[in-house]
Amino acid sequence: MLTCRQATQLLSEKQDRVLLFREQSNLQLHLLACRSCRRYGKQIRTLSQLSKKFKTFDR
Repeated sequence: MLTCRQATQLLSEKQDRVLLFREQSNLQLHLLACRSCRRYGKQIRTLSQLSKKFKTFDR
């Protein structure tokens, strides 16, 4: 099982690239058990969405 550090690293990388099947599987398993990492994942998705909206608005 991944550590929280590894899981948050993969969540961050997921914003920039497609994870390998094994990475995605391990991450999903970790997220099932770890509320903190689920919260972190939600936060970075929200920040990414807001950033995209801001870039569109800024033009």
